[in-house]
Amino acid sequence: MALDLSQCLVIGISSRALFDLEEPNDIFNSSGVEAYRKFQLDNEKSALSKGAAFHLVEALLKLNDLSGKKLVEVIVMSRNSPDTGLRVFNSISHYGLDITRAAFSGGENLSDYLEAFNVDLFLSKSEEDVQLAIDAGCAAAILYAPPKEIDMSQQIRIAFDADAVIFSEESERIYKSQGLAAFLEHEKVNVNKPLPEGPFAKLLKTLSFLQAQFEVSPIRLAIVTARNSPAHERVVQTLRTWNVHVDEAFFLGGLSKDQILKAYRAHIFFDDQEYHLDDTSKVVPSGKVPYKTGSPLHQLKK
Repeated sequence: MALDLSQCLVIGISSRALFDLEEPNDIFNSSGVEAYRKFQLDNEKSALSKGAAFHLVEALLKLNDLSGKKLVEVIVMSRNSPDTGLRVFNSISHYGLDITRAAFSGGENLSDYLEAFNVDLFLSKSEEDVQLAIDAGCAAAILYAPPKEIDMSQQIRIAFDADAVIFSEESERIYKSQGLAAFLEHEKVNVNKPLPEGPFAKLLKTLSFLQAQFEVSPIRLAIVTARNSPAHERVVQTLRTWNVHVDEAFFLGGLSKDQILKAYRAHIFFDDQEYHLDDTSKVVPSGKVPYKTGSPLHQLKK
């Protein structure tokens, strides 16, 4: 009988997100595919250094041992060919990661395979691949280079921005097009109306489900948002409606997010705003959530 991944948290991750492949990627960009292929084959037995999402993936995979059952599945999804991808699997073996499945597409679009693998979250350093994933309805983020020094909690700590990440971009569009006063009035009028789901809503619900599998959860979730009072109430009411528990919430009202996330010791933070991520990525692993191609906010950023 075929393995059913529908009851697992499935992470699709590019090889450049899992490992540091910047040197071979530079060779690919400057000298082409044959030079890249030769470099990878020449270094096939040399383990790659850890990449931006390595610590998150390593921590999530440990949930399977803690629970005694399969809760998390990680699938390497790469535009490498199977030939050049062999170095990736050698590195997975070197670090003892429980990753056995991969999709090496040989340069073809990866987004077509996200649904086939039941992927809940796709992480990559390729803006094109992440945009295609978001457009296909999958939670996805473009990973920034990791901080030089990382101080992570023993717990798995994941933090999310609110609007255009956990929730839809509806309220953010009002703020950007009509200003703060209109945004606050909209949230006041709709305080008891749940916010529409955003691209990471399903992922948050899945992580909340995983929390419930443990007496003492090894996962801690936080929302770190520029919202403040009175716009905070609609967030709390929406999470109650979803039956989702977050452990911490920070309503910053425009204050910088980086020091909060540093103190939180996040394994990763997801946001849609580059001006936040430019700071947070210096202290915690961070990923940018792009807007769907057809959305007004996507057009606005151009």
